Formats: sequence, structure tokens, C-alpha cells
Amino acid sequence: MAAVICGSLAFDSIMNFGGKFADQILPDQLHNLNVSFFVPTLRREFGGCAGNIAYALKQLGGAPLIMATVGSDGADYTKRITALGMSTEFVREVTDTYTAQAMIMTDTNNNQITAFHPGAMMQAHVTKVVAREDISIGIISPDGRDAMLEHAEQFKTAGIPFVFDPGQGLPMFDGKDLLNFIDLATWVTVNDYEGKMLSDRTGLSSAEISKKVKGLIVTLGEQGCEVWIDGIKTLVEPVKAASVVDPTGCGDAFRGALLFGLDKGWPLARCAKLGNQLGAIKIAQRGGQNYQLNLKDLGL
Repeated sequence: MAAVICGSLAFDSIMNFGGKFADQILPDQLHNLNVSFFVPTLRREFGGCAGNIAYALKQLGGAPLIMATVGSDGADYTKRITALGMSTEFVREVTDTYTAQAMIMTDTNNNQITAFHPGAMMQAHVTKVVAREDISIGIISPDGRDAMLEHAEQFKTAGIPFVFDPGQGLPMFDGKDLLNFIDLATWVTVNDYEGKMLSDRTGLSSAEISKKVKGLIVTLGEQGCEVWIDGIKTLVEPVKAASVVDPTGCGDAFRGALLFGLDKGWPLARCAKLGNQLGAIKIAQRGGQNYQLNLKDLGL
């Protein structure tokens, strides 16, 4: 069965800073910030949450259906999607703007500073989610604001269970919007920072959120993740990475694994364990779509 992956397709310009951001940014001068970072390496990658999640799910043997928009410069991306054996049925081209662009800078502590130009992503709401026999699950990942709001409602109307993954899009929504997303969603996944923001804006603790959905997953990076079901927390142990090269797309790899397991009816903790495995594999490779999976090594 297919999974509809709502979110962005973007070109990522990835830069590595050889120091620590904390050593270059003076806390008492944040009101007067004027900082330049020397980044000797620069590369361009295929990225965006929808593209990265779909890449992970496809490698696991799933059937991703990307629902996203590209701009006038997006032909290379759509060709790549096709070359990877994925459908472009729900990938819409908007000719009067650019494909979304992310400029990502990482320091030696794996902290990241990102500038994001949404481009065609802001018209993602034009494409609609509809019920179909071959679609069994979906995910709302960071996208245009209107698209996230409308697609969530459309998933619910279509009777398609879905994961709410607000990611870096979370600050676009107030508490009322976020409570509505939680009411519509089947599962919610956030990282620890996003989880704190989600609780602050909704007034709900992680335990309380988990009682409104089938499960809440809070990823903790190298510390693994928390799985919350009916107010009960389970810690899923981390998987040690062979090396730490680039954190870009680790969360998306996790979410691809999450969709794979949920579609198969796995317990949430088992889905999260596979997610931790994929995150550890991804972080050892540069970019969000360059790692390769050995299904036997993953026990699949």
C-alpha cells in the first residue's frame, strides 16, 4: 500500500563550519548581530522533508507518493524521483517561482543554522488529498502553512490515518492550530526542542498529547527517542553511528522508517527502533539522500 508524503522538495546547499557557533556568537550582542562564517566546503544536494522521507521509505521497500511542488528549476528533481522508482503523480510544477532552497550550515558540534526560501512550496495546498484504495497512510511534514492545515483536514475526511510531523514549520502555528492538528492526527512525532514548543503552545504535556492520539514519538538524537502511548513513556535505546558526518536529514530518515513500520502494523516502539537504526546510518553520510540500506542488516 502507498504512503502519501506531504511536505517540501528542496535543493539543499550544505556548508561545514570548522569551528563552533557558540565561539563566534556573543550572547550579550544578539541584539546587534553581525557575524560571518568561513565555510571552505559547499555542495548541493537533493533535499526537502518529503523527498528525504520518501527516499528512506523507498529503500525499505515501501511505496511513497510525494505530494509536493517544484519550481521552474525542478526538472532535475522530478527526474531523480522517477529514476529512484517513485511516482511523481502528486508532484506539481509551478513555473513562476523557484523550487524551495535550504542553505544549511553545520558546526563541529553538529549544531545547524538554516536559511530557507520556500518558493514553490507556498503553493502546495493546490494539490488535494483524496481517498483511494491503494493509499493506506500519510504524513504531514513541514510545508506551506495552508498546505499543512488543508492536507490534515483532507486526510481526516478521506479516512487516511496520518502522522503529524510539524518540524521546523511548528512556529507558524498558534496553540489553537496545533491542538486542531493533534485532534485530526493519528500519531505525532517531534524532536525534543519541537516537543517543548508544542507543549508550551498547546498547554499539554507529552503524556497528555499521547492520550489524544495513538502515540507520540519524541526523538532525542544520540540519546534515542521516547515513545508515549496513553500517557506512558518508553525509552527506545539509541543506535551508535559508525561515524558522525552530517546530521542533515536524520529526522527524515527516522520518519521514513516510522511510516514503513506503521503501515505494516508494527508496535510503535518497534517502528522507533528501526527509525533509530536509519538515523545512525544516515548521519554517517553527507546529504539527506546518499546513504544505502542493507535490509538484512536491519533484520528485514
